[in-house]
Amino acid sequence: MIERRPFEDLGEADHGWLVAKHHFSFADYHASQRMHWGALRVWNDDAIQPNTGFPAHPHADMEIITYVREGAITHQDSLGNKGRTEAGDVQVMSAGTGIRHSEYNLEPGITRIFQIWIIPDQQGGRPAWGAKPFPKQDRSGQFVALASGIEGDADALPIRTNARVLGATLKAGETAEYRFSGDRYGYLVPATGHVEVNGIELNARDGAAISDEPLIRVTAHEDAELVLVDTAGS
Repeated sequence: MIERRPFEDLGEADHGWLVAKHHFSFADYHASQRMHWGALRVWNDDAIQPNTGFPAHPHADMEIITYVREGAITHQDSLGNKGRTEAGDVQVMSAGTGIRHSEYNLEPGITRIFQIWIIPDQQGGRPAWGAKPFPKQDRSGQFVALASGIEGDADALPIRTNARVLGATLKAGETAEYRFSGDRYGYLVPATGHVEVNGIELNARDGAAISDEPLIRVTAHEDAELVLVDTAGS
């Protein structure tokens, strides 16, 4: 089963400095049928104005993955970590027993990110943060693990959950496949481009909630950048 979730039907919050679209219930947006998808709890599509951002705030017991689509995000946290993550790159924060962090757009233009929260397999643990570049040419025509808690994904940023976040770039007319192992949940969003997934058409920034599909075949009708989460049940 693949359920298309059109971008225009997502939850929305406009704070002036931040315009956010919510694939799942978040903050003041509540949709009882969109609380989570497997262990995937949050997928926010954020546009952050220059020289603004999220001041220091706490998190605990959540795996938080930030995929930067445009611009860059600057991170600082209570463990002393500091970093600037650019477009195409990924940062991961395992909140564990608790961490405070801030995220700012210190760039001259708008920064656009996907922020993805996945429920960890176990509560607690020492908080951690990391970031890594993922050149788009390395994921041309195929899905590549960007963050993962699954054995064998050695090149991905580590997360503490039985899930992986993957990226792919496709030229118009190209097709990429991804096979799910067992009873898994998938959630696919084209950051850019118009694609078809097992016969279901998606526009840029639409969501596709996937279940009971052992294999997905994604064909690009135009150049596309894809982000996919593969997760166990919650």
